[in-house]
Amino acid sequence: MSTVETRWGSGANAEAIAAWDGPLYDRFVRFREIVTTGLGAHGEAALELVPPRTGQRVLDVGCGFGDTTQRIAELVGPTGEAMGVDAAARFIETARAEAAEAGVANARFEVADVQTTSFDERFDLAFSRMGTMFFANPVPAMRNVRQALVPGGRLVMVVWRRRIDNEWLYRAQEIVEGIVPRPDEYEEPTCGPGPFSMADADTTSAILLGAGFADVSLRRCDIPIVIGRDLDEAVDLVMAMGPAGEILRLAGDRAAHLHGQVDAALREGLAEFAGPDGVRAPASTWIVTAVAAG
Repeated sequence: MSTVETRWGSGANAEAIAAWDGPLYDRFVRFREIVTTGLGAHGEAALELVPPRTGQRVLDVGCGFGDTTQRIAELVGPTGEAMGVDAAARFIETARAEAAEAGVANARFEVADVQTTSFDERFDLAFSRMGTMFFANPVPAMRNVRQALVPGGRLVMVVWRRRIDNEWLYRAQEIVEGIVPRPDEYEEPTCGPGPFSMADADTTSAILLGAGFADVSLRRCDIPIVIGRDLDEAVDLVMAMGPAGEILRLAGDRAAHLHGQVDAALREGLAEFAGPDGVRAPASTWIVTAVAAG
C-alpha cells in the first residue's frame, strides 16, 4: 500500500493511520484487557516520575482508548483538563463514549495526526504511553508537541526499549520470520516504523533535541506484563499484534496454510513464560522526559 489519497489523507502518515483505524483497532479491542493492563503499569510508572499537578492542562498523545487521559484528568482535578489526541478516529470515538459514560467532565478528545497538527492551545505537560513510536517523520511530530507546550513545559513518554529486552515480542517475531517471510508486496496497510523505532537512546535523544526539547533524559523501566491468561491466549495475541502479528497480517491468505506450524512453534517458544497466574513475560521500556525550551 502506498501513500495515496484516502479518507485518512495523503501524507506520510496516512498508511499508518489506515492501519490503526482499521485492522489494528479491531485487534486492540479483542485484546484490550491484556494490552491496557500490561502497558498501564509502565504508564503509571511514568506518571509517578512526572506527576501531573492539580489544575494543569495536559496533552495525551496517541491516547488510544483514552484510559490514560481519564487517569490524567483524575490527577489534575476539576480545575485542570486532559485532552487526548489520536490519529485513528475509531479510538477517539470509543474514548469519547467511555469518558462520557464515566462522567469525566475534564477530559476531551480530538482526532489529530500530531505529525501534521499545529495546536492553537498551550499545555503544561505532554504525556504519551506508547503513542509516539509510529510517526513516519518523528522530528516534525515532536516539534508540534513541543510547540503545544508552554515555555518550560514538560514531556514524559513511554516507549519500548530494544527487542532483545522484550524477549516475548522479539522471540515471536523471530519464530514467525523463520516460517513466514515478510512479503515484498501486500494489500494491507502497515503500522509505520514499528514499536521499536525509539528503542535506541541516542536516536530518541536526537529526535527530541532536533524538535527543540532540552534536558532529555531516559530512564529504564522493567515491569513484567501478562501477555495471556494462558498459553492459548498468549499465542493468539502475538499472532494478531506486534511485529509477528504484522508479518502474518501482511502475508494474509498466502500464509494461511502455515498458521498451524506457526502456532506450534510459538507455543514452544513462549512456554517458559507460562505459570499459574498466566503467561508473564519481561517487558522493558524507556520513560523519556524532556523540557520545552523557552
